[in-house]
Amino acid sequence: MQKYSQITFLYYEDLEPAARFYKDVLKLDLVQDQKMAKIYRVGAASYLGIVDGNKGFLKAQPKSAVLVTLVVDDVEAWHAYLVEQGVKILQPPKRGIHAESVFFEDPGGYALEIQRFLDPAVQEVFAR
Repeated sequence: MQKYSQITFLYYEDLEPAARFYKDVLKLDLVQDQKMAKIYRVGAASYLGIVDGNKGFLKAQPKSAVLVTLVVDDVEAWHAYLVEQGVKILQPPKRGIHAESVFFEDPGGYALEIQRFLDPAVQEVFAR
């Protein structure tokens, strides 16, 4: 019963602005375009899928309780880049006990987080 990878699917009222955001702003590689859904590579075996909420298994919701976190090496550089791209920042970079992060919003209203773990051993786990 082997597990090979993981895909998180997010649902949108309007798929095209989300598709442009994930391709052009976050620079994720599109690995499969099913027209009603698009799957992007986030890491070696992690993926993010975006789905037309009018055609998918689930429907887009007016308020999401999902948070997608992308683990990176440089939170400040990502924050500056996101601001330059006109992305809505929900919380500027903040350093906590275990990580530093910045929260922002995609075109469908989903919250995303750019994060770096402060413990190098933990960061390495997520960098593989």
